[in-house]
Amino acid sequence: MKADTIAAIATTVGESAIGIVRMSGSDAVRIADMLFKARSGRRVARLRTHTVHYGWITEKSPAAGRKPQVIDEVLLTVMRAPRTYTREDIVEISCHGGVRPLQKILQAIVNAGARLAEPGEFTRRAFLNGRIDLSKAEAVLDIIRAKTDTALKLGLAQLSGRLSGIIAKMRQVLVGILAHVEAEIDFSEEGLQTKKQHLLGRDITALIRQCRLIIEDSEKSDFFREGIKVTICGRPNAGKSSLLNALLRKERAIVTPIAGTTRDTIEEFISLHGIGIRLVDTAGIIKPRNLIDHHAIRLAKDSIALSDIVLLVFDGSQKLTGKDHELIKELRGKDVIAVINKIDLPRRLSAKKLRHFFKHVVCISSKTQKNLALLEKAVVRFVYKGKIIAGEGLVTVNARQMSEIKKAHALLKNALENCKRALPHEFVALDLKGALDCFDRITGDKIDEAVLDRIFGEFCIGK
Repeated sequence: MKADTIAAIATTVGESAIGIVRMSGSDAVRIADMLFKARSGRRVARLRTHTVHYGWITEKSPAAGRKPQVIDEVLLTVMRAPRTYTREDIVEISCHGGVRPLQKILQAIVNAGARLAEPGEFTRRAFLNGRIDLSKAEAVLDIIRAKTDTALKLGLAQLSGRLSGIIAKMRQVLVGILAHVEAEIDFSEEGLQTKKQHLLGRDITALIRQCRLIIEDSEKSDFFREGIKVTICGRPNAGKSSLLNALLRKERAIVTPIAGTTRDTIEEFISLHGIGIRLVDTAGIIKPRNLIDHHAIRLAKDSIALSDIVLLVFDGSQKLTGKDHELIKELRGKDVIAVINKIDLPRRLSAKKLRHFFKHVVCISSKTQKNLALLEKAVVRFVYKGKIIAGEGLVTVNARQMSEIKKAHALLKNALENCKRALPHEFVALDLKGALDCFDRITGDKIDEAVLDRIFGEFCIGK
């Protein structure tokens, strides 16, 4: 596969100003030479690396003797190995954005000898050719999927080598410890001086502490990368859908004076101060009257159960009802912000009354958007639990990397315990080697093809 020249559309297929078709491989320049006619008349093989040239992409006519047909007017970029994304020759063709130009150019490239790239194959080649390690390759996906500025900064930090650098230093220390332990095993009868037991324990303890810091950092930063789920609930006609629309700054949910208008859950994404919020509007929770009510209420309760924060909405123009009290009781133990809505109407419900049940109470008007900023700040404070976290300085790991860090942490703790119990060094070495393998799987120095397939299979084609 590495010997093939691959090609893919690298931009979204649809109507746009520009579309890009990308090739990578040893035949990229040769194939481009067959298809590209430069206005300057120069062949692609003679063009300098990292230069852009104006011309046309053509394809041979099926009729013998006829001139090649122009597919599109383009700009062609030549980038020669090894100073490219994949460390192979890369040619990128910038054409008019549109379904037909992109597809016809890609088809012409395939007809000339390239094959269609698989998902993530360009980045996979960058990894296999040693330009980036596996943790940096996975950071590319984090950047593509980033929905907030902070998530983007975290992804860029990982791509620049924040996690790689930490793992490399930990690995270096671990190799040194392992060398001393194995020397003790191999040369114990010859009286070779190795590190004393307490010094080995000190070094292993430092690695355990570093693993713990990475785990804590990643747990803190999860809501920057993944976002948190915030469910809006309450009894019918309390203004839940109006609140969703107000937070989104657009009319997403249908709002009517008729109670029970919302029957299904509606989910949207917003960014608040760098935090991704998955907002879910739910049906009003009432005593079910029919099968539709049963289904709507079940969906609402399922969403509440999986939420990080619940916005429990009350109608401020009415006193608390029995259904309100039932909801208050059901949400006991959940992270709840009580929202008194409709404060633009005559008030019949005070914040003081709700503070008997909830620590966090905000009074707003979804209709006039009064105090909406206060509610947004309350959500952010709730997420931070009173502590402001500088997201950009955190080390983040994905689920696969976290699994390896936790395994390494457990193995190092076991090695430390074996040191303290003065067990034979073979036991300590076995745990240390296991931890070393965990570090190598994070960076990709030791990795199964099946794992690579799973990682890069999540990428889009063309990246």
